[in-house]
Amino acid sequence: MADLAASDRISGYADAVLAVARAEGAQAEVEDELARFADALRSSDELQSTLADSDIDVERRLQITEDLLGGRALPATAALVSLVVGAGRGGELVDIIDATIDRAAAGRNRRVARVRSAVELTAEQRARLAKAIKASAGLDVEIQAIVDPTVVGGVVTEIGDDVIDGSVRSRLQQMRAGLG
Repeated sequence: MADLAASDRISGYADAVLAVARAEGAQAEVEDELARFADALRSSDELQSTLADSDIDVERRLQITEDLLGGRALPATAALVSLVVGAGRGGELVDIIDATIDRAAAGRNRRVARVRSAVELTAEQRARLAKAIKASAGLDVEIQAIVDPTVVGGVVTEIGDDVIDGSVRSRLQQMRAGLG
């Protein structure tokens, strides 16, 4: 029951964040900034735990978000992140951002493909990957590139619950299993 309540809460926040971004008339830019902020959170366990830590004064957690986003993001993006953190949901921030981006893509009749790679993907690489996914799975996707140094060569793509692991590490593990 707790998972259902968390899922409903995350969905509610995602709907609210998306509604505010639309009302501000900057949905695409807010989505992009939120995706980059979620990427920064994913790469820093310390930042994630700090924003989620209810033992840290809420004003301090809000100041951290202001320090990170103030002047670097649209006021709407900073306000939306502050809203979630201020409500004590910093621990769910990445999930809320992901749900927001998924809902926005669904509104454009697309799915989000979260692609993790060790290096930043170029616009051309993103376009080729989207085209390959369309050809193989029949899905129109928007690529959300996430730099993840733990991916050793290649990419790991997640579309909803489906994972396509094209990393070198995965290929080596498959070869070992085939030899052993």
